[in-house]
Amino acid sequence: MTTTATPAPVIQDSAMTATAPTPAERATAIGPVLAEHAARHDADGSFVTEAYDALRDAGLLKAGVPTELGGDGATVAELTALQRELGHHCGSTALASSMHQHVVAFTAWRYRRGLPGAEATLRRIADEGILLVSTGGGDYTHPRGDAAKVDGGYRVSGHKRFASQSGAGTVMSTMFVYDDPDQGRRVLNMAVPIAAEGVTVADNWDTLGMRGTASNDIVVEDVFVPDERVLANRPYGVVDPPLQVISQVAFPIISGAYLGIAEAAYGAAAAAAAPKAESPLVQRQIGRMQHRLRVASWALDGALAAIGDGDTGDVTPSHEAYLAVMMAKAEVAEAGIEVCDLAMDVAGGPAFFKGSVIERAYRDIRAVKFHPLTPEATLVETGRHELGITGLLA
Repeated sequence: MTTTATPAPVIQDSAMTATAPTPAERATAIGPVLAEHAARHDADGSFVTEAYDALRDAGLLKAGVPTELGGDGATVAELTALQRELGHHCGSTALASSMHQHVVAFTAWRYRRGLPGAEATLRRIADEGILLVSTGGGDYTHPRGDAAKVDGGYRVSGHKRFASQSGAGTVMSTMFVYDDPDQGRRVLNMAVPIAAEGVTVADNWDTLGMRGTASNDIVVEDVFVPDERVLANRPYGVVDPPLQVISQVAFPIISGAYLGIAEAAYGAAAAAAAPKAESPLVQRQIGRMQHRLRVASWALDGALAAIGDGDTGDVTPSHEAYLAVMMAKAEVAEAGIEVCDLAMDVAGGPAFFKGSVIERAYRDIRAVKFHPLTPEATLVETGRHELGITGLLA
């Protein structure tokens, strides 16, 4: 396994028309731009602006927009491969843009069902290059924030965490808790403009890894959200069908970014191991890394097969597919961390220095455990499912 994808040969049909490069192949082409600036943004804790310029110029930020609206119509599998390739070059770029990509993909799912607002948003992504910011990782089944019903909509307040690319984003896909007098506690999924009065993006992202993602806090204070920007009204504390679909779309894409990071660490370690290739210990360590990466890749392929690899709009809610995605994410998390640890061992002292690909991957991969469900929570939820236990998540 290599750290960068080999560009596919140009295939021509009988009319000698070359096939268009896939999103992942276009990511390979811009990989050097991402890699050139990755270390500086990691050191500074600054946003990966050059990478986003390159993504936009390559049309990759609209890859998930349906073709009839100006995008590539990329499937979840294609978006996963795209983020995995980006992870080979810059982990922060891969993770931050995966948050935009999965919201675009879910918006495409809503568009295929004729749900309000989806087409207009997708057209803005294709035509204006707007960025979508997700707070789902910090909200999920138990959102941070409350909504109160008023004429024509809701007034919402809350403190959102881990809002990647927040400083460059346009619209926030977020959630608030609403105490419905008839239905009890509910979760409202909403689209909130980041430029809206009462929305403040903090400059407080200073972390161990993923330092170029600009995953700052966003504070929402008494912001009015009209009824038409309420995208879903769900039960509190439950992974219901809409959240199953969101998860089935989002987490393979996010997992692809982390798998790419682990593959980058492996590639750098394999190169460093060449002078000591006769060592049985090094041979075992390289073999172990390759084993973990292969199994994690197979798990991710299995999850993609479970949700279907066709048009994003074909994804259907399924608790079994949701669990398959979560199991794959847990496998990527555990394998990725072990691979980056072993890469540090194989490469030795030089990998411990700032600026090393392995040192950065070693820190970046740690963020994988913070996404819901965590690997341990995935085991619990799988056990609950097998035992026939339903209801609120912890």
